Amino acid sequence: MDVFQKCRDFTRVRDAREAGHYLMYREIGSPQDPVVTMNGQKVVMLGSNNYLGLTSHPKVKEAAIRATEKYGTGCAGSRLLNGTLDIHVHLEDRLAEFMDRPAALVFSTGYGVNVGVLSCLLGRHDIALLDAMDHASILDGVRLSFAKQLKFRHNDASDLERKLGRIGPDKGKLIVVDGVFSMEGDVAPLPEIVAHKKKYGARLFVDEAHGLGVFGEHGRGVTEHFGVEADVDLVMGTFSKSLATVGGFIAGSAEVVDYIKHNARAQVFTAAIPPSAVAAVEAALDILEAEPERRKRLWENTEYVRQELTRLGFETCGSSSPVISLLVGEDDATFRMAMRLQEEGVFVNPVMTPAVPAGHSMIRTSYMATHKREHLDQALGALAKVGRELSII
Repeated sequence: MDVFQKCRDFTRVRDAREAGHYLMYREIGSPQDPVVTMNGQKVVMLGSNNYLGLTSHPKVKEAAIRATEKYGTGCAGSRLLNGTLDIHVHLEDRLAEFMDRPAALVFSTGYGVNVGVLSCLLGRHDIALLDAMDHASILDGVRLSFAKQLKFRHNDASDLERKLGRIGPDKGKLIVVDGVFSMEGDVAPLPEIVAHKKKYGARLFVDEAHGLGVFGEHGRGVTEHFGVEADVDLVMGTFSKSLATVGGFIAGSAEVVDYIKHNARAQVFTAAIPPSAVAAVEAALDILEAEPERRKRLWENTEYVRQELTRLGFETCGSSSPVISLLVGEDDATFRMAMRLQEEGVFVNPVMTPAVPAGHSMIRTSYMATHKREHLDQALGALAKVGRELSII
C-alpha cells in the first residue's frame, strides 16, 4: 500500500476545478479592505474577519514598520530560548490588563493557542466537554491531550448538564466553547454554561477569536457581554481578526499561565511571533480603546445587513454577530452561488461538508466597521439577484 494513494484518490478538488467551481486559495492583490482587487477586478469583500478594519490602518502599519527597523524581521528561535523580546513581555502585560486577567501568554498563531493549551492542560484522566460546533483547533488540542471528550448538542446547555451529571467527582472536567461560532455566527449561552460549571465543579475555557474587539463594553468579548468574566477560567483570543495581524494569546490566572508557558509544546517548540506583529497588536489595542465608535459602526453595519437579508427572504442561521451565514442547502448550489457572486463583484466564503452537516451548506458573510453603506447596498443587490436566480430566495 502506497502512503500517497490517498492523494490520488482525493478527487473532490479536482472535480471542482474541472467544473469551474473551485473557490479556495483565491488570490487577492490588495489589503483586506471593504473593496479588494482580484485579477484586476474590484470586489466588495464580505469574506474577511477584519472586523474593526485595522489591517490597513496607518498607525498599525507604522508601528509594524518601526518594530521591524528596530528588531528585524524575526526572532530566530522560540520564546523559551532566545526568542523573547522586551516587546513580547510588554504586550503580554498589556493584554492581561486589557482582558482584566492576572496574566497572559502570547502564541505565534491562534490555532497554536488552542492546540497548545488544551493538549498541555488535559490528561488521560480528564474529560473535555465540547460543543458539537467547536472550532477544529479545539478538537485537535483535545485529541493530542489523550483526554476523553464528550460532545454536547450545539448551544444546548441542558445537554451539557446531562453530560456533566454522568461524570464522577474523581475526573477533571473542562468545558470548552467558542464565544462566537465562526460558521453560523451564533453566540454561546454562557450564563447557562457558567451555572452548570459551578454546579458540577468544572473549569471553563472560552475561545474569543471572533468575539474579541466586537462584543462587550470594552471589546473583551462575549464573556464581558454576558457579565461572566469572573466565572470563566481561561480566555483565548487571536490577533488575526480584530487585532489586525497574526498570532494569539491565552489569559487566566498567573499560576495556570505560567504552567502553560513552560509545558505547552506549541509554545515551547515554535518560533516567537515576529516583532512587526507584536507592534501591530499594540497599535490595534490603542485604537480599539481610543475609538469605541468603531464597534458602534460595525454593529450598525451588521444590523442593517441582517435586516435587509431577512427582508429578502434569506435564512441567516441564527446569527447574532457580524458573521452572517446564508443557508443554501446543497454543496453544488453553494459553489454556484459563491461563483456567481464573485462574477457580480462580491467576495463571499462557501461553507460545505464536512465543515457543516450534509444538506446544510452555507454562504458565509462577515462585516467590517469600515464598510460604507454603498458597499453594503452593492453587495445586497448582488445577493438578491443571485439568490433569486438560483431559487435560494
